[in-house]
Amino acid sequence: MAKIEPTVLPAAHADKPLTASPASAPASTAPLPAETMTASQADTTDPRKLDQLSRIEDKTARIEEKFARYEAVLTRAEASLERSAHKVDAAAGTMDFAAIRGEVAALRARIDSTPRVGTLFVTAIVTALLTVALTVLVLRFGVPGLFGSLLIR
Repeated sequence: MAKIEPTVLPAAHADKPLTASPASAPASTAPLPAETMTASQADTTDPRKLDQLSRIEDKTARIEEKFARYEAVLTRAEASLERSAHKVDAAAGTMDFAAIRGEVAALRARIDSTPRVGTLFVTAIVTALLTVALTVLVLRFGVPGLFGSLLIR
């Protein structure tokens, strides 16, 4: 945004009152650009107008300071928002850890439900005994309808 500098009317127009809006001002009271004012015109300006100009400059400086304060507040708010976003990301990562923790717990429950060493040994012994008994019965009595006794009587 370009900075607009106020201009002071020459002393020739000091007897005419200033108007509130430039559109309602007559063409003869239009402000002259700063480049067209000569040194003699600047020396003859009314001190009240220079005082008014200094008050305008003071107001402008206060507005700029207020803008700088608002800008600092907004910068701090932006930083706070960014910190909050990082916290949300961290919380989302923690939620992923919770899901992994749940899967590990389910896997542990599944492993806990599998038979232990004792159960496996008992199953192996029972299986071996039943296999020996069935083998002896087949050798002694045979399989009905296929072949007779395989052992000599």
